[in-house]
Amino acid sequence: MYELKTKENDNSVIEFIENVDHPKKREDAYMLLDIFTETTGFPAKMWGPSIIGFGSYHYKYATGHEGDAPLVGFSPRKAKISLYLAPYDTEREALLADFGKYMAGKGCVYINKVADIKVEVLKALIAQSVTFLNKAYPGK
Repeated sequence: MYELKTKENDNSVIEFIENVDHPKKREDAYMLLDIFTETTGFPAKMWGPSIIGFGSYHYKYATGHEGDAPLVGFSPRKAKISLYLAPYDTEREALLADFGKYMAGKGCVYINKVADIKVEVLKALIAQSVTFLNKAYPGK
């Protein structure tokens, strides 16, 4: 049976951020930590070795695959900062239209730095993702 690698753990979020090599990316990670914490009301938790997540939900697909994931999160990766937001939310695209400089994948939005985006739009994206996932996966 498939074992989910990205699980919530007790590793230190601050220690993880302190180990980010690039000083500007580390500064952005602290800024995002404040934004996500303030917007969600959830404490930051490490998920796997490199994702800082907020809140959680339990999903179960028609295939029977199920697990837990953070409602929202981010990771200050070497190339770009990954923002984990609800991937199937139809309102996400409308909000991204006024977000700033980014690239989007199926489950992530990638930014180079916080200065490239509108923080108020990020807060709206975070809040919308939390609302969307709580409706789609009630119960946790």
